[in-house]
Parts: sequence; C-alpha cells; structure tokens
Amino acid sequence: MQTTADLIITNARVLTMDAARPRADAIAIAGNRILAVGAEADIRASSGPATRVIDARGGTVLPGFNESHMHIFPGSVELSELSLYKVKGYEALERAIRGFAAQYPERRLLIAQHADYSVLSDDERVTRHVLDRILPDRPLLIVAPDHHTAWANTIALRKAGIIEGRDVGVGNEIVMGDDGLASGELRESNAIRPVAALGETGGREMLGIGTGGEPENVTAEDRASDIAVLKKGLAYVASLGITSLQNMDGNHYQLELLSEIEKTDGLPVRVRMPYHMKNFMPVSDLAEKAAKWRDEFSGDRLRCDFVKMFMDGVTEGETAVFVDDYAHKPGWKGEPLFSQEHFDAIAVEADRLGLPVAVHAIGDGAVRMVLNGYEAAIRANGRRDSRNRIEHIEVVHPDDIPRFAALGTVASMQPTHPPGSAGLPLEPYLGFIGEARWPLAFAWKTLVDAGTTIVFGTDWPVSPLDPMSCIRDAMTRTPWRQGDPDQRLSLAETLAAYTSTGAWLEFMEDRKGILKEGYLADVVVLSGDIEATAADDFPAIRPVTTICDGRVTHQA
Repeated sequence: MQTTADLIITNARVLTMDAARPRADAIAIAGNRILAVGAEADIRASSGPATRVIDARGGTVLPGFNESHMHIFPGSVELSELSLYKVKGYEALERAIRGFAAQYPERRLLIAQHADYSVLSDDERVTRHVLDRILPDRPLLIVAPDHHTAWANTIALRKAGIIEGRDVGVGNEIVMGDDGLASGELRESNAIRPVAALGETGGREMLGIGTGGEPENVTAEDRASDIAVLKKGLAYVASLGITSLQNMDGNHYQLELLSEIEKTDGLPVRVRMPYHMKNFMPVSDLAEKAAKWRDEFSGDRLRCDFVKMFMDGVTEGETAVFVDDYAHKPGWKGEPLFSQEHFDAIAVEADRLGLPVAVHAIGDGAVRMVLNGYEAAIRANGRRDSRNRIEHIEVVHPDDIPRFAALGTVASMQPTHPPGSAGLPLEPYLGFIGEARWPLAFAWKTLVDAGTTIVFGTDWPVSPLDPMSCIRDAMTRTPWRQGDPDQRLSLAETLAAYTSTGAWLEFMEDRKGILKEGYLADVVVLSGDIEATAADDFPAIRPVTTICDGRVTHQA
C-alpha cells in the first residue's frame, strides 16, 4: 500500500461527514484514495519530494458534492442557448430574443430557455402571435424553466408540421387556439419534440427525457459534436465542486458517449445513469434491456443501475396530478402517465430484478400512486433494501407523509424549485395549487421530521446548478404566508443531503460520500468557512479546487 501522499490539503476546516471523526485539519491523497485524514502535522509527515500541497487558506473542505437530480446532455447543450432567466415583460423579452437572433444568424432554430410562465405578466400567457411580433421569419422556441412547457412561433409550428395540431399522447398537448390552429403552447415532451428537432442537434439531447430511445442517422460529425458538448458540460459541473451526478434521463447513446469520454480523457465527474421506462414500453424491457445495461455499465465512474419514470408533468402546465382538483380549475386533477395497475407491475418487476426506481411525481396524487406501487413491490417480493425514490414531491398529502419512512422511500427534492426561490415567480403556481395545499408544498423539513431520508439536487438545467446557492435556498426558505410551516433545514442536514446521503442512495456508502481513510478521493475545497458564513452569503463561497478520483478536475 502506498504510504507517501501524491497530494495533501492543509490549513483546512475539514468537515468529513463521517460520524466517527467529523472534523480534521488536513487530508492526504494517494492515487485515487484518501490516505489519511487528521491533524496537519500528521498529514504533512506523509508527504514526499513530489507531493503537491494545496493550502485551503482556512476554507471548508468537504466530500465532493453529489448532485442527486440533473440532466447532463440537455444542460450541456443549453450552455450555448439564450437564457431568459429573470427576463420580465414584453420589451425585455423582445430585446433579448432579437439580440440573440442577430448574434446567431446561421441557426436553424433559435432556442431560449428559462422563460417564466409569467414572462409577459402575471395575467398574459405567451402565444405564437406574441412570438411572431418579436421574430416572424425565423423558427423560435422558448422553453419554461421546468422544461415541461414551451412556446413556438408560427413558422416553427409550420415547419414542424403541427400548426393544425396532432394527437401527442396521454399527458401531452398541443394547445389549440380559437382559430382552430395551434396557439403556440406545447405541453410536455411529445408536443415539444417536433419543434426541437428543427435545431442544430436535431433534439438528440432531449431523447433521454422524451422517449428513452436512440437517435437516428447520427453522423460521425454529429457524434463528435455531442461529445464536445458533453465535455464542456462535465467541466462546468466539476467547476462547481460536484464529483458525482445522478442523471435523471437516459438512453444507450448517452452511455456510449460518456463511456468514450471515460476511455479517452477520463470523466471529471462520476456519472450514474438510469434506464428510462416510458408508458409505451413493455415491462419485459426491464429484464431484456435495463438489467443488461446495468451489467454493461457498472464501474465506479460510469454506471447505469436504476430505472427512471415520470408519473405526471408540472403544475404550471396543468399536467401534474393531484388528489383533489386544481384550485383554479374545478373538475381537473391532472392525468397520470401510468395507470396504478401498470405502474405497480413495473415497480414489482424492477424490485424483483434489484433495480431501484426513481419517479418524477409533482402533485400529491402522483406521489400517492408511486408510494402505492412501492408498497405493491414489498407485498410481492418481500421487504428489501431497495432505496427507491420519488423526485420533486412538490405537494404531499398529509396521509402519505408517514408512508415514506414506512416504505423506505427516499425524498429527492430541489430547494431551488419553490416559487419565490432561485428567481422563480409566485404565480401561477400558488393560485393553481390553492392556499389549502401551501403548508404541504415543498415540505422537506416536514418529511425529514417524519423520518424520511432526503437528498438534494437542482434538476439542472431546470434550475441553476450551483450547490452553494441550492444549500442557501434549503436553509433560508421563507413561508408564503405567516403561520405556514418553517421548512428550513440545518447546515448539517443540508450538507448530508448533498454528500453522504447521496452516496448511500447510490449503494456506494462503503467507498465515497465521506472523507475517510481508504475512501475514494472525491473532495471539494471551498474559498471560505461555510460554518462561519451566514446562509444568505453562501453563493459568495466558491469551489477553488475539485478533486474526483484523486485527480484535480477544477482549479480556480
């Protein structure tokens, strides 16, 4: 065993996330493992002539952040698209889009991201006519922050062949106008995809979300371009102190690209990918494809070992599923993407195969259906250490809160998502769910206090990826009205949700997620002391060094 360190980090405030030894002054790394954690004098004794020394200058050192819910391919592509983050009002929207159009005259489709549902005003919804006034002669698609709704101008709708509408399946909709033509609003991936396919990538980056299928007619040039885009995205992820990402969309094409990067340059971040199970796929695909992908991609740096599903859409698009009616739309609860019987069959079979399941469920009705399915798996197969999870849980019914702990279901939540956080407007969300549901919306502390295991992420590119901003949001959230529950978590709870618990969720708690001798060397060095900084000021603390698998993947 190597006894001389390749790299040591000194002058640090080390938070190890290891209950047996929660604090230290320095760390030594040899190869891709942590050689020692302890007092600085002891760590320096492990150095040799070639040892690299990083002075943390009193900053906090943590296990590398584990982003529990994100989308690497779409996020990587969006780094070069227009961001409408915090753009408000017609004039600002027009200025941003026309400026972007002038900058990129060669693009076949102009795509703008992060357009709030209330980008025009709290009362006016975007239509193709509004976008035609801004840009009538070039295809344009603007996408909501949640990526479940988009709006296109007339020329884009015509080129995509959907100006007269089309059946796009359960839970998806091309919204039609009073004139019998598409209004421009597109709800969910089946409706958005025909327009997105007009773009430079042909929409390849969205197939892992939309269909779980593979792109057709990919040229060598396309493939090289996609790899370059992913490398840029992965470097960005590493620059934020992230050493592990859990992707929430997937297809074999993405796995192939990531595997090629790993074999050539080496992945700068550990990647966990899912098999994306859609409602049109036979249950037999779990054994015939998902289990085989798990065997094919099973390394510590790239693995495909769980199943991702969508039970509903989003509240603002009226595609989330609730137990009771939408507050603004009596008689409408939303339409689930799977029947209870269908989902139960998938949950049972995935559990039988030892495949954990992660399900997008926004409304309390969707959350309940997923919990029912996990309960059915326990009845069918017996209780096991499944580590199944539910993504988002924007609203939970009070009757279902204790079921999370009882069923061993993990809450995977995003502190950047509550309206009022991360620059998001309050409406139309608050009006759509109604005041009666406010106390049980984004209720992460309520769930934790009931014994639920929780992990955090951002859902990037839905929300900004920076973990420090997300940690701030988890600790500073303000109730929407006086008397509603305080959902803030402590620093210790929040850091665990971003490090050690994420590793546990991946079944990798025996080798990462804490800073301990013999564990994988995944480390982030921060520019300041997080414990001595007010939570509101966390975003000013930056990752100065990221180390993944013993390799420095980011150095400020």
